[in-house]
Amino acid sequence: MAEPQPMRIRALRQGERVVVRVLMSHEMENGRRLDEAGRRVPAWHIREVVARLDGRVVMQAHWGPSVSRHPYLQFVLRAAAAPAGSRLSVTWTDSRGEQRSDETLIG
Repeated sequence: MAEPQPMRIRALRQGERVVVRVLMSHEMENGRRLDEAGRRVPAWHIREVVARLDGRVVMQAHWGPSVSRHPYLQFVLRAAAAPAGSRLSVTWTDSRGEQRSDETLIG
């Protein structure tokens, strides 16, 4: 199977907060769709997303099969807790046990 595409992560300072936007590349099968032969396509979706700021967990989400394909996630951090130059990493784990992790620096 091909390596998942890198996530697009943007962390932009807006006054007293840092807005984090993440676009993930994942097909997100819900387990209800039928293929051309009429067989059910097995569920395959992101189960957990964890964001870490300099190694400290700042956001954790548990997802199910109803999240859309190539999901977009946005969350906000307090600017005081995320100084410029801090390393923000985002990791997802899917229902097959596959993982993808990418990072960016807070601007």
